[in-house]
Amino acid sequence: MARYLLDTNILVYILLQELDSLSTETMNILEDYDNQLFTSSIVVIEVMQLFRIGKIKSKDFKTNNELYFGIEDRLNIKILPFAKEHANTLSKLKIQAGHNDPFDHSIISHAITEKMILVSSDKKFEAYTGQQLLFSFNKR
Repeated sequence: MARYLLDTNILVYILLQELDSLSTETMNILEDYDNQLFTSSIVVIEVMQLFRIGKIKSKDFKTNNELYFGIEDRLNIKILPFAKEHANTLSKLKIQAGHNDPFDHSIISHAITEKMILVSSDKKFEAYTGQQLLFSFNKR
């Protein structure tokens, strides 16, 4: 049984039901009931902010509260809290040149600490595989 941590872009595609934006490999991960799907509380913060400012709109969720509870209850994606052990990993992360997104760094650190495979459409994450990041690129 594999454990996957879904990045913000993957969760947004799922929430917006834009499954055509997901690669065959990513769809296989999501559809395999033997896999465990997780996301970081950092991802949830990003998604709720996008929802709040109107950058994303959902047919299924009308409020941030519905969205928050729907991730676990309706989508069966467990939200993992970002804790001090993740911040410790973040403090040691060697930031790659040109990659200045602190949310990305936190999500990468979360995946490294939990030894989960991070699923993302962000190719910049590949640069962290030398730092023990397990990565599945959603190449579309």
